[in-house]
Amino acid sequence: MSSLAPAALPEVVIVGRPNVGKSTLLNRILGRREAIVEEKPGVTRDRKEVEADWQGRPFRLVDTGGWLARGTTLDDKVSRQAEAALARADVVLFVVDAAVGVTEEDSQAARMMRSVDRPVVLVANKVDDDSHQDRIWDLVRLGLGEPWPVSSIHGRGVADLLDHIVTRFDDLPDGADATADGAGTDDDRVFSVALVGRPNVGKSTLFNRLTGEERSVVHDMPGTTRDTIDTLVETDLGTVRFLDTAGMRRRSRVDDDTEYYSVVRSLKAVDSADVALLVIDASEGVTQQDQRLAERIDAAGCPTIVVLNKTDLLTTAQREDLSDQLARKLSFLPDAGTHRISALSGKGVSRLLPSLREALEAYQTRAPTRRVNEVIRRAQQAQPAPGGARVLYATQGATDPPTFTLFANRALPDHYLRYLERKLREAFDLGATPIKIRVRRRSE
Repeated sequence: MSSLAPAALPEVVIVGRPNVGKSTLLNRILGRREAIVEEKPGVTRDRKEVEADWQGRPFRLVDTGGWLARGTTLDDKVSRQAEAALARADVVLFVVDAAVGVTEEDSQAARMMRSVDRPVVLVANKVDDDSHQDRIWDLVRLGLGEPWPVSSIHGRGVADLLDHIVTRFDDLPDGADATADGAGTDDDRVFSVALVGRPNVGKSTLFNRLTGEERSVVHDMPGTTRDTIDTLVETDLGTVRFLDTAGMRRRSRVDDDTEYYSVVRSLKAVDSADVALLVIDASEGVTQQDQRLAERIDAAGCPTIVVLNKTDLLTTAQREDLSDQLARKLSFLPDAGTHRISALSGKGVSRLLPSLREALEAYQTRAPTRRVNEVIRRAQQAQPAPGGARVLYATQGATDPPTFTLFANRALPDHYLRYLERKLREAFDLGATPIKIRVRRRSE
């Protein structure tokens, strides 16, 4: 598998020390709240990539965590993420807080910027009105040219900055730029796979293993991932979008705004995903929160594959107990495939791709109407519905997930609908894919 960047799109990377307004600038450019923003440093830790457009010129916009020359182990990993993004950048936006002026961290980052073989635009953020305009000239001593004054929170000067950015695309090699009409014309569907689980179960380690690069910051502190991070990967299935989501805890334990928005983004990723990998820490067993997450994923209507991480730490007795827990606590998932892996060593990870292929194929299954009616007819012959209820005709109306419409002479009991669902699932080998059944009344 190889990680991909969308073809023919220039990459604009936003960098700077912590808490200068990088994520606010990204949100302002996009015109929506895409990145989590808080009035405290260190909220953004991973690289976040989104597609943006200005005056018909599409580009890839990358938000990075705060860069520091020295810091904690986690700070160092965040800084390495920013440096990795710089290596791929076509244009760099170096953001400085004009209200604070030049700090030692700014000077250290500027030295790195001067060594980057990329166009660097010095952005003086928090210039909220004309009275603050003079503050920008102190930033000239960073040696990165004339600053561009903006107010990310109010939008002041951002349009002028974007006008300048897109002119830099003209200097890029042929094929590195594209017009809106020429971008994204590939008709091939990109499937999305969301990695979901409690904090600190190994989602980011697995994400990095699947994408083949250090794409998410991995640290042994719960809650390291704050936002949903996605990467396009070329696989035997075609192009797959892997989404690393923030760890989700019980609502009563979500104790700050940052974590709240992290959970909101994670749930949004689940709702839009084609397949969910439910990552469980095998050394802790199946917890009540794992159960709740499984219920939430199942309600979203996408196939679920259970991934038991850290199984290399278990004894034989613990593995047997884990199997019992799965049977008891996750029995409501429809034939969910289960994989025992070690994301850290990579053991068992290669077997996930065939399961993803099966799940995606089942998700897109379209059964012939004649065959659907044959399955329903045989099911009714083997076990008639109570009270004289009967399905007169059936058809599959949609895929993603498979959706069946049953035309019946009267209401069908829930337990009988579950029986028919099981027969349809078995007949068309739908595996872990949820299916929807709609009943319409029709007179005989």
